[in-house]
Amino acid sequence: MAQVGASVPAAPKKVSSLSKRKVQMTLFVVLALGPSYCGYLLFTLYPNIMSAYYSLLEWNGITDPKFVWFDNYVYLFQDPYVWRALGHNLLLMATVPLLTIIPSIFLAYLINVKGYAESNFYKVIYFLPNVLAVIVIALMWSFIYDGSNGMLNAILNLLGIDNNDFYWLGSKRTALWALLPPLIWAGVGFYVVIFMNAMKSIPHSLYEAAILDGATHMTRLRKITIPLISPIVRISTLFLVLGVFKGFEIMLIMTNGGPAGSTEVIGLYMFNMAFGKSSHNYGYASAIGMFLFVVLVVAKLLIDRFSPKDHAEF
Repeated sequence: MAQVGASVPAAPKKVSSLSKRKVQMTLFVVLALGPSYCGYLLFTLYPNIMSAYYSLLEWNGITDPKFVWFDNYVYLFQDPYVWRALGHNLLLMATVPLLTIIPSIFLAYLINVKGYAESNFYKVIYFLPNVLAVIVIALMWSFIYDGSNGMLNAILNLLGIDNNDFYWLGSKRTALWALLPPLIWAGVGFYVVIFMNAMKSIPHSLYEAAILDGATHMTRLRKITIPLISPIVRISTLFLVLGVFKGFEIMLIMTNGGPAGSTEVIGLYMFNMAFGKSSHNYGYASAIGMFLFVVLVVAKLLIDRFSPKDHAEF
């Protein structure tokens, strides 16, 4: 009995040790994740919740807000400018990712597989637009499209094409299409670097075996390279699609949506509704923002649904 009684006092030490470990783990989790969660709540979740609340108001940011329930959303679905801007977004979504991803894959393949000695130099050249500020890119392309002194018209004149100093950003027929080159040029270099790094992980033995079988460069690109980097291509496409929907900086600087709204996208329309010279309707702009949020979620789900999930392994 005395021995049994002597073993009883050991239990509180074990309980105390477990309790101390739990306290240490809780303290570690709080210190490690607490700042991140606080930042997320303060700078992401809280603004989104407030945007949803503002979308139910008629408010110009100065006067007392008036609660109008879902009137902003009713007006949004009847606003033809919203659908026109959304149409421009869909056009850009159908062209910019395609015209960015395909050249990026080809350039990355040429530099990586061909093994040019100047590959690092090409990588820097391609990546250069990504270190430039958006305003620099927009102003540079605005000068290129200038009617009287622009480089594009100068090249056309050298080729014997006289277009009477046509201003490419001043016509409804050409303004939106003229925005495609700067959008693509600004993104190709980044994805070239991404795809080059992805291609470097592919074993050379696969290419050597394909060469022994007589496979051409196009066959190797189509049968080996693209299948093996398909997860990277998929996530790159997703980033581009979401970026095209959200981005409006180049449009704002180069055309501000003009002429006659021919280059207005949904993000720019929302920005002008909130901070434009003639409008300070924060409630309606917030409703457009919530609408854009839903569109982005739907786009993400559609990409996940229809993009191939399986990829080759090596």
